[in-house]
Parts: sequence; C-alpha cells; structure tokens
Amino acid sequence: MIETLKADPAMSGLRRSLDFYHGDPARDAALDAFYAPLVRAGDLVFDVGAHVGDRLGSFRRLGARVVAVEPQPLCARVLREMYTGDDGVTVVEAACGRTAGPVQLHVNSANPTVSTASPGFVRAADGAPGWTGEIWDAQIEVPGTTLDALVAAYGVPAFVKIDVEGFEDAVLAGLSRPVPALSFEFTTIARVAAARCLDRLAALGFTRFTVAIGDEMEFALPGWRQAAEVAAYLRTLPDEANSGDVYARP
Repeated sequence: MIETLKADPAMSGLRRSLDFYHGDPARDAALDAFYAPLVRAGDLVFDVGAHVGDRLGSFRRLGARVVAVEPQPLCARVLREMYTGDDGVTVVEAACGRTAGPVQLHVNSANPTVSTASPGFVRAADGAPGWTGEIWDAQIEVPGTTLDALVAAYGVPAFVKIDVEGFEDAVLAGLSRPVPALSFEFTTIARVAAARCLDRLAALGFTRFTVAIGDEMEFALPGWRQAAEVAAYLRTLPDEANSGDVYARP
C-alpha cells in the first residue's frame, strides 16, 4: 500500500514523509518499545495530528484502538487507504482545537508535516535557524473538533498524542479533564506555547512530566518531574534541539 501511495502523482508532496516514516523495521521496533509502557492492547488512543501515520502504526501494533485526527486532506486520504477495513482505526478529518468551529490551516505544500493552524508558529519560523526555506504557501478552511468532543464520541483514551506544530495549547484548551497519559510536541521557536501547555495540564491535574528530544525514542530526563522542572529544562534547550515531546501523567 505504501509503495502504491508513493507512486500516486497526487502524493508527491508527501513522498518524503512516506519514505521517512514507513519501511524502516528498526525504527518501528524502537517506536513500539518506547510506547509499550504507555499503550497496551485494548487501549483507546487519540492520535491528534496523525500526519502519515507512523505513530498510528505503532499504536496498532501494540493492540490499541486508534482515533486518528488529521486535517490535511491528502494525509487523511493516506490514513484511510492504509487502514481500509481495519475496524480498530477511525480517521477524523478535522483540526483539533479549543472549539469545534472551522479552522484556518496554513499549508506548507513542500513539507506538509509542518502545516499548522497557528499563525504565531508561522511568524516564529520566519528567519529562524533550521527553518530557512519553509514556506506556508496556502490556507484552507478545515472542520474543527475538540478533545472533549472526541471523548464524548469515542470514550476516554488511555493515551493522547498531540503533534500539531505550535497549536498544541489550543488543543489542550479543548480538554476539560485529565486522561491517564498524553504527550504534546514542543518546538524551540514556540517555547511560550509549550509553557502554556504545561500550565494547562497542571490546572487539569497532571502532576508528572518528562521529555523526549527530537525523534529519539528515549526520555531525556530520568524519571517523572514536576511541571516547573520541565518548563525550566525547555527554557535551557539550545535552538538546535528544534523539537521534542513532553509526556504527562496525572
């Protein structure tokens, strides 16, 4: 299926992502080992910002049912075609945010993995080291939903993965209760958004946090820390770190 998608001219903008995120058994095994303590067989997982589904694939291999939330039409098409006939995967073609209204998505046609609903993220990337040449060349209106709406529709997830390029704080604003575990992406060009995410999670009752840097399948901080410790750690990261994920538990 992946090779068929790669050969489709309509998927030319996603070919780099399909090449990187699929077809590497060693990377798949590392993902599965990393997520195994957080995701168990029979769990429900929300994959918010599923892109072309590398994390989704790991969650399914671990036996979880997955609601994959993805606003980009081509990415949503990839997910639907990859999981046709799989009752364990539900694809929701929408952007997750603070309300269920329509969302303006800034599209990076050459690099769709960094398409975003955050105008502030686009401004922060302009001229930033590591972001040279990234252009958000189109805007589209996409349907919106919230984490609370997804919980009402599908149930309480055991784990929520949020990777939406600087819009993570808006996603968490649409959640009104803690869940057993979640992660949100941060970038060094949008540290303020990460700080807002930590504040929001603390207000919801999350008490334990840790960090993974970039695409590394291990935690950079041993054990689970308080929100203030993780916030301080993020402030000290060099710009070259670029991105990573914060993991949280109540």
